[in-house]
Amino acid sequence: MEINYTTSLPDKNEYYSLFESTGWNKEYKLDKEQVFKTLLNSWFLVSAYKEEKLVGFGRVISDGVMHALILDMIILPEFQRNGIGSVILAKLKEKCVSHNIFDIQLFSAKGKAGFYKNHGFSCRPENAPGMEIKLGLAQTK
Repeated sequence: MEINYTTSLPDKNEYYSLFESTGWNKEYKLDKEQVFKTLLNSWFLVSAYKEEKLVGFGRVISDGVMHALILDMIILPEFQRNGIGSVILAKLKEKCVSHNIFDIQLFSAKGKAGFYKNHGFSCRPENAPGMEIKLGLAQTK
């Protein structure tokens, strides 16, 4: 399967369809413009295409020195388990390494932690758990 990878912003409509495929927007309830704005605020991103179709995506937000956070690793379900996510993740990690970023963090989707462990990530220790607080649109609806 030939997949082309770019570091260019994907088309707004294509990305919105990819984002919708995750089911995440059931919680966030974001419109196309809001979802696309998240991409504009990225430090680095990788898009994967099969011919002209956007089939995968991943991005990083970072301070460019100490910390990077991988977000929105999305592969269309029918294209999963073909190595696309592995290539995207490798490209995201390579960018961070090239900038001597101290650590890379991410939140794994349910059932996907094994994928990240296979790529060198580990769960945070019990004595230093990740934390979150829900704000904004998702909390009020």
